[in-house]
Amino acid sequence: MRCQDYLLLCCVISLATLNFTHAHNAPEDYVNAHNEVRRKVGVGLLKWDATVAKFAESYANQRKDCALRHSHNPKYGENIAWGSGQFSGLEAVKLWVDEKVDYDYNSNSCKFLKMCGHYTQVVWKNSSRIGCARVKCVNDAYFVTCNYEPPGNYIGEKPY
Repeated sequence: MRCQDYLLLCCVISLATLNFTHAHNAPEDYVNAHNEVRRKVGVGLLKWDATVAKFAESYANQRKDCALRHSHNPKYGENIAWGSGQFSGLEAVKLWVDEKVDYDYNSNSCKFLKMCGHYTQVVWKNSSRIGCARVKCVNDAYFVTCNYEPPGNYIGEKPY
């Protein structure tokens, strides 16, 4: 193999690896994953919002310890998750959406000893803007946050 061919091959492999590690973490990935679920329950679609995303990024940068602590900013709804390996934003959204099986629409509550508040925020009817961020933690895991404006999960109100 000629030196030029070898260098070209190395560049292609490097670019392919770079794209793979950034896959599923772009704004449209978060928005599309949320909107796919929102369509199924008949609520309006979310739009990416730069201001909300800036807040999400700022908070994610404070969570490089991967601690699952909420920001407690009343302006935004919030879902958080962490995972090992190359844990992506899409994997975080899937974790939240998978809580659907634990949500009972008729009683507007989660099944006994189950969580479903992440799912209900994903599909909250009044939320219209989203911003998300992902940060690598000091333990080589990843922390993901999505923030929603206006927030959801009001006690006594159904998400849709």
